[in-house]
Amino acid sequence: MSSLYGFIRYNKRKKMTLAVYALTAFYRLIILIVPSKFQQRFWGKSGEESQMSESKSNYYYARIVSRYVNAVADRTPWESKCLVRALTARKLLVRKKISCTLYLGVGKDENGTMIAHSWLRCGEYYVTGGNGKDYAMVAKFAS
Repeated sequence: MSSLYGFIRYNKRKKMTLAVYALTAFYRLIILIVPSKFQQRFWGKSGEESQMSESKSNYYYARIVSRYVNAVADRTPWESKCLVRALTARKLLVRKKISCTLYLGVGKDENGTMIAHSWLRCGEYYVTGGNGKDYAMVAKFAS
C-alpha cells in the first residue's frame, strides 16, 4: 500500500508511467501470440537507420522515456525483457515524432549458448538495451 501511496504522491509523470505499464503488457502479449514475421511490419522501415543527431529537447525526452521504461519494466508481473522494453520506448518516441532505430542482434553467453537481444537508439543515445556492442546485428528498423 505504501508503494501505491508513493506512486500517487511523488510520481511527476503518472500518465507516462501508466502508458509504459499498458504498453509493456500489450507488447508482451503480442510477442507471445503473434508470429514475428507479422510483427515486424509495425517495427519501422526494415534495413534503415535514423539520423545520428537529435535536438536537445528530443534527447531530454528520450532520457525520460528510458528511465521510466526501465523502471516500470523491472516491476511488471510479466516478463518485460529487451524487446518489450525497446518496442515500448519506440512507441513513446514515435508518438512525439522523434526518430529512433530498433536493432535486433544475436550473441553468445558465457556458456556458449546463442542469445537474442534488442536495443533502441535515438540519435547518439541508446534508450534501452545498451549499445549492443557484444551482439552481431541481424536487423534494424528505423521509425
